[in-house]
Amino acid sequence: MRESVQAEVMMSFLVSDELSFRIPVELRYETCDPYAVRLTFHLPGDAPVTWAFGRELLVDGVGRPSGDGDVHIAPADPEALGEVLIRLQVGCDQALFRSGTAPLVAFLDRTDKLVPLGQERSLADFETHLDEALDRILAEEQSAG
Repeated sequence: MRESVQAEVMMSFLVSDELSFRIPVELRYETCDPYAVRLTFHLPGDAPVTWAFGRELLVDGVGRPSGDGDVHIAPADPEALGEVLIRLQVGCDQALFRSGTAPLVAFLDRTDKLVPLGQERSLADFETHLDEALDRILAEEQSAG
């Protein structure tokens, strides 16, 4: 059975030191792909852009700098932990977003109630839907590129 958790969070898209604007971002977690979260960014004038990455990366990034490669997540201020920075990178291009920590933690708490962290493999239908999830991720990457 496919179950999911969704939330909408307002994030700041940090274009430069002087320019930023707030955008809605949809957070989604599905039991058919229990290791991943998806963030869909609704940028003004553009088609929505979806990024998928490990749920554990988001969990870790709320409290400490985390991530290798294309996705980096870290507290904006390690002393306060009130905001999180999410940096997404493709080649030389990158986008930086700032979000309040509280809505991310609330979303992650809901995902943990659906599938406790570390228990992803216990889902009976995970193996059945793994190929479907991988095909969907590859299709998302191909449509984005």
